[in-house]
Amino acid sequence: MRTAVCPGSFDPVTLGHVDVITRASHLFDEVVVAVASNAAKSPLLGVQERVDLVGRAVAHLPGVRVVAVRGLLVDLCRQLGRATLVKGLRGGADLDAELPMALMNRHLAGVETVYLPADRGVAHIASSLVKDVARHGGPIDDLVPPGVAAAVRAAFAKREGGSP
Repeated sequence: MRTAVCPGSFDPVTLGHVDVITRASHLFDEVVVAVASNAAKSPLLGVQERVDLVGRAVAHLPGVRVVAVRGLLVDLCRQLGRATLVKGLRGGADLDAELPMALMNRHLAGVETVYLPADRGVAHIASSLVKDVARHGGPIDDLVPPGVAAAVRAAFAKREGGSP
């Protein structure tokens, strides 16, 4: 069985993420979406909430499951039997950031990484931009799967001590 791991912080999950996961599901027998904590980022949404939101966004895709991952991503890949990492690229800056990680994952555990270029229709969507727009009250419903915009607005309201 060919298994792919689509890792990310998914804070929040976007239509761009769903596009990459969907396309990976056509290339691999199983896709494991690995929701990770990134020490370099301060997440808006908790890990379990992100797992739940991603799970709802990909529930229609056969062979796709969502897990929280703590620790090294290569350890999850080993547990899954040398899975291939699949990541989306929006542009050159993404490749610059992703390439050193891919090389380290190969060095640590022989894990290969496959990159899928972003679909033009979602290439402009990044979780950080979604949060910036939402933080200032802008519309994000057309950038994220159903239910995610409400969760993001609620998280900002909770942070600011107000109601969603």
